Amino acid sequence: MFELSKSFTFEAAHTLRRKVEAASSRRIHGHSYHAEVAIRGERDEHGMVLDLTIFTRAIEKARAQLDHHFLDEVDGLGPATIENLSAWIWTFLEPSCPGLARVSVWRPSSGDRCTYYGPEGAAK
Repeated sequence: MFELSKSFTFEAAHTLRRKVEAASSRRIHGHSYHAEVAIRGERDEHGMVLDLTIFTRAIEKARAQLDHHFLDEVDGLGPATIENLSAWIWTFLEPSCPGLARVSVWRPSSGDRCTYYGPEGAAK
């Protein structure tokens, strides 16, 4: 079993309603996000879990939906939390990335990180 992963970054703005007092979160603000997508599987007849060109193109399509966008307006995202971003990226990539195992999203400036293992709740 192999795990193949790719990382990418994106810049985006959003607002966020919180349970705690956080007036600054309700105002439009932005973050630099990092993400990593991992797939698991066996090598095919060409020695690859997934052709890196296919993997790269799928990730670039997801990134294009997020980078320099107002996340409040991204269809299907919901509140722009790192949890929802991880799940949204999973859902976007799942049709073109067989063996999807995990999606992580983090903000290095704050040290926050979330890893989503899919709707089954555990890595394959």
